[in-house]
Amino acid sequence: MALQPPATTDIAKAFSAFYYQAFDSNRNQLLSLYRDLSTLSWEGEQFIGANNIVAKLVGLPFQRVVHKVATVDAQPANPSAPTLIVLVTGQLLIDDETNPQHFSETFQLVQEGTNFWIYNSIFRLNYG
Repeated sequence: MALQPPATTDIAKAFSAFYYQAFDSNRNQLLSLYRDLSTLSWEGEQFIGANNIVAKLVGLPFQRVVHKVATVDAQPANPSAPTLIVLVTGQLLIDDETNPQHFSETFQLVQEGTNFWIYNSIFRLNYG
């Protein structure tokens, strides 16, 4: 069953709200969103597997971060399976910085029951 566009957008927005709230408050909470098959590309560096990915995210060199999501775009990723491609853009404030940094992040989500997990994610800061 293919996801329809309104459902796709709603799922993507709910997912990104949950993801960034968890990232900003306690990155260890993200472990349940990844599997051993998951891959993260973070600023060109690649990590495979839930434990390796969360270790990278928990080990980032800042204590506090606030994501401010500007856009969330989503499309079905596979006509024969309930998967989504989600592109998020926005700004983030790190520790005591007052100038936000722009970022983009792409997720490929796979449905498992009524939930989704992250198969792939790609994060980049956007420098102008």
